Amino acid sequence: MSVRISVLGSGSRGNSTLISTEKTRLLIDAGFSKRETYARLNAVGERSNGFDAIVISHEHIDHVRGLETLALDLKAPIYISSATREAIPWGRRVQAFELFSAGKMFTVGDIEVTPFTIPHDAADPVAFRLDTQGIRVGVV
Repeated sequence: MSVRISVLGSGSRGNSTLISTEKTRLLIDAGFSKRETYARLNAVGERSNGFDAIVISHEHIDHVRGLETLALDLKAPIYISSATREAIPWGRRVQAFELFSAGKMFTVGDIEVTPFTIPHDAADPVAFRLDTQGIRVGVV
């Protein structure tokens, strides 16, 4: 058993983190274009398919720039709060959403995800506690 955490980028130019186990692959935020995300995954030795979910912290462009194209290409559901979903100008093609609320744990594969409210200038900003295989990680 193993857990892998790969920060693909963190900053005003884009934010995205891969969390993976043998059974589950999550992308936390999608702040890079599809092409840049795939290049960054390749650079850390990860494949650019087989994602179980894209989990979104808030609607700022440096966290959602590639969200729509990635979700469509990966055929992965988007886990997002209702207020954040409403704050993003969507095209009509993305329809696979799973809504969450801060403080309420949800599970994707073998990873338990608990979003929690953080102070930030966004509609409903959250950070995440992830629990799997006896390991607990925070992505803020």
